[in-house]
Formats: sequence, C-alpha cells, structure tokens
Amino acid sequence: MNPDRVLLPGQVWGLATGEPMGPIFVTSYDGPNLDATVLTAIDPAGAAIWQRTFDGHPRAPRVTPAGTVWLSHRGPAGPTLTEVSPDGETMSSLVLDHQTGEHIGAFVLLPDGFCAIWLPTGPRVQAAPGQNPRIARYARTGTTLWSTPLALDRLSFPGVVEAGVDTDWQVRPKRPWRPRTISVDSREPLLIAGHRILAGIADRSSGIGVCTLLDTVTGQIVATTPPGPYQHKAIAGAGSFLIGQQGYGAFTTTQYDPQGHAQQTWSSHGMMLIDRHGTISSAESENVLPSRSRFRILNPDRSLSDGPPLSGYSTTYPALDADGTAVFWRDGQLLTVDADLRARVLFAQKDDRPVMSRILLLEQGQVAFALHDELLIFRGTGLKPLASGPWPCGEGNLNGNPVVA
Repeated sequence: MNPDRVLLPGQVWGLATGEPMGPIFVTSYDGPNLDATVLTAIDPAGAAIWQRTFDGHPRAPRVTPAGTVWLSHRGPAGPTLTEVSPDGETMSSLVLDHQTGEHIGAFVLLPDGFCAIWLPTGPRVQAAPGQNPRIARYARTGTTLWSTPLALDRLSFPGVVEAGVDTDWQVRPKRPWRPRTISVDSREPLLIAGHRILAGIADRSSGIGVCTLLDTVTGQIVATTPPGPYQHKAIAGAGSFLIGQQGYGAFTTTQYDPQGHAQQTWSSHGMMLIDRHGTISSAESENVLPSRSRFRILNPDRSLSDGPPLSGYSTTYPALDADGTAVFWRDGQLLTVDADLRARVLFAQKDDRPVMSRILLLEQGQVAFALHDELLIFRGTGLKPLASGPWPCGEGNLNGNPVVA
C-alpha cells in the first residue's frame, strides 16, 4: 500500500475538509518565510487545485458545513478572519474588535459567529504587567457580544525547570514566577461543548498553564484549573471535557463536569478518542524514550485496559472509524488498533520527519496526514467512515472546528 504524495510549499500547520470526499484544505508556511500562510486545496485524488497566500503565521483552517474555509491572518487593518470559497475566492473578511497590539491565539466558528482567544503581544514578546489574554465571543458581523479576561499572573508547579539565556537549567520546585511570554495551549486551546467553553493558556517558556471553563452565552467564568503542564484535551459530552497533563512528573487525564468539578482521573495521558457510547480510548503520549506508551482504554471505574505497546513518540492525532478501529501514524508506521485492542501495520517506512497534522479519515477508507511539508494519502485501508460521537478524531470533526452543539 503506497500513498499518493503531495508536496506543500512549506511545513504544514493544519488540515481540514468540509466533506468526506474533500477537497482537503491545508495551511503551511510559504517555504522559508515563517511569517506567511499558504492555503492549499487538494483533491483526494492527490492533485493541488489552487493556492492562496496570506500574511501572518499559519494556523489550522476551520471549514463550515457549506464547504467554505476560514483562517486567521494579518490584514491591512490588523488581525483578520477571512472566508474562502471551495473555488479559492475570497467571500468575506472581518477585523474583529480588538485592542492595539493584540493578536489572535485561537478561534473557532459558531453557528451565529465566532469565539477567539486574544493574546496581548506577538509570539516570543514578553507582556507588560497588566497585559492579560482574554476570550471574546462575536456575532457574524464581528461585533463583540462579550469579552472576559483570562488570568495568567503567577504560576507554580512542582518540578518546574526554569532557564535563563546565560545559565544552566535549574530546578526551582516551589518558587512561583511571572510568565515570560503568554501563549495559547499547544494542544486544543479552544473547545466549545454546548453551554461551556474550555480555554487553555500557558507560559511559553515553561509550558505551565491553566484551563478556564466559561459560560458560552454570558462569558462568565465557571471554574479555573490549578496550574499544570496541560496537553491534550477533548470534548466528552454536553459541557464536559477531558483534560490531560504530561511533564514535570505529571501523566494524567481528568474528566470535568459542566460546573468544573473533577469527576475522575486516570493515570494516563494521550490523544483521546470518544465514541457515541462514551468509550474513551487513547494513543498515549509521554515525553520519555524508549517509549513506555501503549494504546489504552480509559474505563469508567478509572482503570486502564492495556492495548499494544507503541514505539517512538511523534504521532498523528488518531481517527476512529464506525467499527471502533483507530488509525494513526507513529514511528514510521501507519497503524490500526481495533475495538478488541489488536494492532495491525498497514504501511511502514524509515522516516524521521516530524508529524505535522492529525489524521483525516475520508470516504472509502482514505487516510490523509502530513509529514513536515508532504501530504500523504492512503487508499484501500479497509476502514469504515469516521465514527459518530463527541470526539472521533483530532479537532473533533473533519471540519477542524472543535465545537459540539
């Protein structure tokens, strides 16, 4: 089983589609230019249909049910959201209400507008005292419906390692510090499940952050987690989320209810999948080599069912098919793990390029994902269509828009 290969202009940052038959929308760098976004539309047969270039750092595309694609970029009037048709034509552009110096850290599409996390400064620029990130909800016209500050003032977590330009790494387990630079979480920074929003922000230098649960209608803060090395997250149901921690000795996943109360915690962290029955499975992700990770089931009684061991570390976010089989790329192999936790290797090659995307499970079992600047499309996998449920793949759906009604 050899894949079709599509070379992109630069390192890939995200991919999404409106329908299981495509086209696939991919955002990437424009070659060595790290401050430009190229949006490419690719036919599932493997042909590039069109490309558009925008100013600003690439972020994941968001696709509507109608097949149009939205992306954030830098426009003449500031941070801009632009909607592009399936044919590559600009349909609309909006400059959302914002403060001077702010830029969009993450955004999602709502049926009647948008939700965005704003960061007070650009990447790798230290925020001045009093400058805070915030989250805002907007009408379709770009008018602000509400705006809520997100506190990230002083953080502390056991075992945190701090570094200076001219110093060695030093362990300071009990000393809180002021964040150097503020960023959104590197994994699933903004999720919406009905009447609840989950927003994750972090100190870029340490990776320590907090997750905030808010009311979707009013923007009122419902709860904030303790500081921690938060990583992968998922929508577990109406107003309910799974939040993982990994690093500094932490390796857990916790389920939170709509009031922000921790319901249960598992001694595992990874890229989670949740089917329509509520079964939680996970390709574990731990920053340890040689790998100690496995594919596991997170059971309702907090126990873990062990699946096959997983070598390596770098992994596409898996996708789950309607028969309960997960598919993902890890350590140079395209793997499946079925509902009985039996693993199968579909394809293997020696390849140490970084994994740059999630898996897209398309019609007739086609599988697409990116390694660095190349999109790989596999056919004849025998997989069924994408499963239903609150979180059957990375970003929660093919649209790349982590919003559940």
